[in-house]
Amino acid sequence: MIKARIFFTKLSHSEHWPTYFFYVPLIPYFLYKAILARSLTFFLAVNPAIKYSGMGTESKYKTLGLLPEAYIPKSLLISPTTEFSSVLDSLKKAEIIFPLIAKPDIGFRGFLVKKIDSITDLENYLKVISIDIILQEYAAYSEECGLFYYKIPGEKKGKITSITLKKFITVTGNGVDSLSQLILNDNRAFLYYKLFQNLHINKLNTIPNKGKIIKLTVIGNHSKGTQFVNGNHLIDNELELFLDQLTANLSGFNYGRFDIKFQSLEKLKKAEDFKILELNGAIAEPTHIYDTDKSNYFVSLKTILIHWNIINKIAIKNHNSFKIPYPSLIPFLKEMFWLKKYAQLLKKHQK
Repeated sequence: MIKARIFFTKLSHSEHWPTYFFYVPLIPYFLYKAILARSLTFFLAVNPAIKYSGMGTESKYKTLGLLPEAYIPKSLLISPTTEFSSVLDSLKKAEIIFPLIAKPDIGFRGFLVKKIDSITDLENYLKVISIDIILQEYAAYSEECGLFYYKIPGEKKGKITSITLKKFITVTGNGVDSLSQLILNDNRAFLYYKLFQNLHINKLNTIPNKGKIIKLTVIGNHSKGTQFVNGNHLIDNELELFLDQLTANLSGFNYGRFDIKFQSLEKLKKAEDFKILELNGAIAEPTHIYDTDKSNYFVSLKTILIHWNIINKIAIKNHNSFKIPYPSLIPFLKEMFWLKKYAQLLKKHQK
């Protein structure tokens, strides 16, 4: 019964459709833009500061390190061969305390991203992982958003094209139903029941008090159940000026999304009380397109086309005016085949 409910809910909401539904229909447009740039790999010249401009194989740790230290969480890069005692020593030296966030250095779609509450949880997490992991300070700000921003090379003023507000799934106790039943009764939470079953395994049969709000996840990723809300009405000159100033000395970055935790929008505009969790490059999406209450599938396709046109414009400018080369196709394809195998490894660890 629940499988049928999940199927028909996802079928009627494009935010849950497979990624290729949003990109395969646009291949002819991509080829047209490639002809204009005279290269099939033109999009790889949009962010010279990031490996392959940020197509998914870059180190998140190194990319985040391009930003001012004051604006990013304290972070450590841990290899799978590092002794656990050394990990604890490094955390102490970096002054990173629990809870913290653990995530793959090369990762996407929220795979293996987890809030770690204790030394025991961290040890259990790391002992089954065979990839490089970032241990990151937990930014305890109440709000989270994705700001999509681009700047034409050589210009000082950029543009914000997308603001996605992240709404974390919660359920409210009624004093009667168990947490498990509350999740199943919620119009969105039930879609992620297996995920929440694992996250709250020891609390599923408890009955929350009436009026008690339970936050089911703290990871701001769509695959973790977080709802993406279109916040484009919040785009203004102040917010763009904030990113203009932030990227003023960020040479080689022209296009991408800043995933940010913050206390309030007013303070964010003043560069106060916020942390940038990730900086995503060419592969990043204007994630407001997944707010199906304010958009639809065809509007989403149009939005992607607009952003591909921006990439094309930036890449051609970089290539013609700043002599940024278009990377060779074959090495890039090999990198993408590697990424596909790596994704399978992430999914294996996820289980």
